[in-house]
Amino acid sequence: MRGVTAGSESVLELLPLVFADPGEARVRAERVLDTAAPPLHASVAHQVLGIWQRDFGDLRIALRHLRRARDLAARAESADREADVLATLGVALVHAGRTRQGLASFERGVARGTGHTRARVLFRRAYVWWVLGHHREALEDVRRALPVLRQLGDDIWTARALTLRATVHLALGAVDRAVADFTAAERLWDTTGQEHDKADAVESRGLAAFRSGDIPAALRLLDEAEERYAKLGTPTYMLSERRCEVLMAAGLAPEALAEADAATALLDRIGGQSTRKAELLLAAARAARSAGDAHTAIARAAVAVRLFAAQRRMWWETHARLVLIEARVAAGRRSGRMVADAAAVAERLASFGSPAAPEASLLAGRIALALGWTEDAERHLSVAARSRHGGAPTARVTGWAAQALRARAAGSRRGVLEACRRGLDVLDDHRMTLGASELQAHATAQGAELAALAQEMGLAQGDPRRLLVWSERWRATVLSAPPTRPPADPALLSGLTAYREIAARAEGARMDGRPVPALEREQRRLEREIRSRTRHMRGAAPGSGDRFDVARLLDRLDDARLVELAVVDGRVHVLLCGQGRVRRFDGGPLAEAVAEAEYVQAGLRRLAHPGADARLPLVEAAGVRLQELLLGGAAAHLGPGPVVIVPPGALHRVPWALLPALRDRVLSVSPSAGSWLRARETEPPPDGRAVLVRGPGLATGGAEVVELADRYGGATVLEGDAAQVPRVLAELDGAGLAHLAAHGTFRADSPLFSALRMADGPLIVHDFERLARSPYRIILSSCDTARLASVGADELLGLVTALLPLGTAGVVASSAPVNDAAVVPLMLALHKGLGAGLSLAEALGDARAALPGDAVHQATGWAFAAFGAA
Repeated sequence: MRGVTAGSESVLELLPLVFADPGEARVRAERVLDTAAPPLHASVAHQVLGIWQRDFGDLRIALRHLRRARDLAARAESADREADVLATLGVALVHAGRTRQGLASFERGVARGTGHTRARVLFRRAYVWWVLGHHREALEDVRRALPVLRQLGDDIWTARALTLRATVHLALGAVDRAVADFTAAERLWDTTGQEHDKADAVESRGLAAFRSGDIPAALRLLDEAEERYAKLGTPTYMLSERRCEVLMAAGLAPEALAEADAATALLDRIGGQSTRKAELLLAAARAARSAGDAHTAIARAAVAVRLFAAQRRMWWETHARLVLIEARVAAGRRSGRMVADAAAVAERLASFGSPAAPEASLLAGRIALALGWTEDAERHLSVAARSRHGGAPTARVTGWAAQALRARAAGSRRGVLEACRRGLDVLDDHRMTLGASELQAHATAQGAELAALAQEMGLAQGDPRRLLVWSERWRATVLSAPPTRPPADPALLSGLTAYREIAARAEGARMDGRPVPALEREQRRLEREIRSRTRHMRGAAPGSGDRFDVARLLDRLDDARLVELAVVDGRVHVLLCGQGRVRRFDGGPLAEAVAEAEYVQAGLRRLAHPGADARLPLVEAAGVRLQELLLGGAAAHLGPGPVVIVPPGALHRVPWALLPALRDRVLSVSPSAGSWLRARETEPPPDGRAVLVRGPGLATGGAEVVELADRYGGATVLEGDAAQVPRVLAELDGAGLAHLAAHGTFRADSPLFSALRMADGPLIVHDFERLARSPYRIILSSCDTARLASVGADELLGLVTALLPLGTAGVVASSAPVNDAAVVPLMLALHKGLGAGLSLAEALGDARAALPGDAVHQATGWAFAAFGAA
């Protein structure tokens, strides 16, 4: 740099240091200003402080430092020094929303700089073009800067330019080009000490992995980048924005919304970058829309549109307008003006080369269809449908959704079903790349519309078999493939151990009436860490799931009847399978059935306590109403044999044994017909050993375990200090029968942290997922162990659904609070039936019939259900 003396070298080192170690650079810059530094040195120090405040602090303070740095550079009569500061100032002005002033600062910087400095100015202007959404201009400035930086051997700035070019390529959907540039940049970073830039490179690779469709790798790399940033003490606003995008693609929209809102609030508190705030508001709007919160999405998107417009960021503004229109449609608004607006957005996005253009065309087509404008709808949907043949999975699904809507509008049932099948196949392959059951379950939400369209066509054709196939096609898909075992990750294992200890201490403190906030905060932190690590798992190969076969189901039913409840347009349709055929009966409105089921659950909670006998007739009457809504005319055609109920996720808490037509039957429940088939065909382990576990704190002390220990002479009994999680898991692995008498806790907010209380703390779903093979039969004798969270299209997460894919063929569990004392005779009668060679469903039916007729015992019997087919 011209005009710089040898004595200036140590001061100039502060500029690269601000990206390698921002905190140290800030301290040293302040130290320079505490001395009588010459103008050139003071200019560098103010520039360093301006960069720090711009990226990690208050933008207003940053602008003051950078203007002072510019003035001092002019006094030092160093044209290159002034050009360098003008570029830094230009970036800050654009981030502050002062786009015109920022670009003018760059014009002066390009004119003042020469050689090396000018190349760096061009790189930073390219960055600003990217921020503004001017991708062609960004690529042009990088093209001009890169040869100079390479020729001068400036590895740091060459790597930055390559990283920026890769990021622009990603915005344009050119993933392969982006990966090549990221790879080249990372090779250069390995030769430098720029820790902040290295963290940024890891973050960028995470974004590239996401664009390539590898969500587990994206989450792992973003988590690694966050750890690197944390060591440097730097905020992570862009990282939050990118993680939101990945979380939404994984179906975790509420989590994405919380992250975006938290980052925005932090940015507001410190007076941070206006540009970053707008981007986070857009991320929040997208997340709220995906989470079904249309009003929040409208509010966030409207503010984002205004901010982007004021910042002259047309590319970003157009994307925000797309989300705003989508949210308004979700809120029930339709108009011709909205068709025109969506079409204009689609055209603008296409001119930008944005991958979101098909989504906007699909939106315009949807609105036009709702208004009955078939010609307009066909025009927009045909454009959107082009994306079905290439690109990321989400883009192809968008294309197939558009094709399905086109076929429906044209009256082609075959075309609708073909498009739905192809679109769900794309999502199946995508879902199978995810290892965590949580991510697999949530990811199915993206196929809900396609599955619903196909069911609608199956119903319209009057073919119950076809309706059954499509009802099964996107139901309980997580249970259709072999589970991915968590890796032998020492950090994950130590995290689970630490979580157990902290959770036990926190629970003990709450029970003593003195909760400790610090313990609860640490418990939440460990939950986040465990959740993050399990999400890094990759899934099996595409196509490894099990496809449903109606003929096989009918053959395996023998004299049983399987009742699958399909929901189409908000109404229940009863599919009765048996005797070699599938018949359909009409049920009632789903919303009424859900409300009635909640009423019954409230009644069972009351009946779990003595003195509530007067409520028994009310609960029984509600059972009659539930039968009318859920079985309709099928109730008279169930035959004398066993019955398997396959409810949708919204009805998983119905106590099916309460329904009059099912009360005296051999009855079992399954998340899907396919999962029942797999359970039916699961072979028991050869030794059939029994394991009995008694956890702490039960009102009866787990009294049934004492008697069962005598009945099962060679059983392993774990109680007291022996009932600790590692020992319990070791004994459960591969057992033939397990009976766990332990307090159950269902976590609606995070179902995979639902737990059974052991001597050393909670045994959670994540622990069960580490089993090589879970017990063939499991009996969970405490409250709420059958409660599940309905997520995705029609998936269920909880203890029961975690066990079924792991080798368990049958589970007995409760979906409601139960009376501990009344549980003991029910469990003893149940095991008596098992000892006589009965299945879990047969033994549970006999055990219910053997209970006393009082309200507490009857309610206890109804609360328990047999899941699976063992």
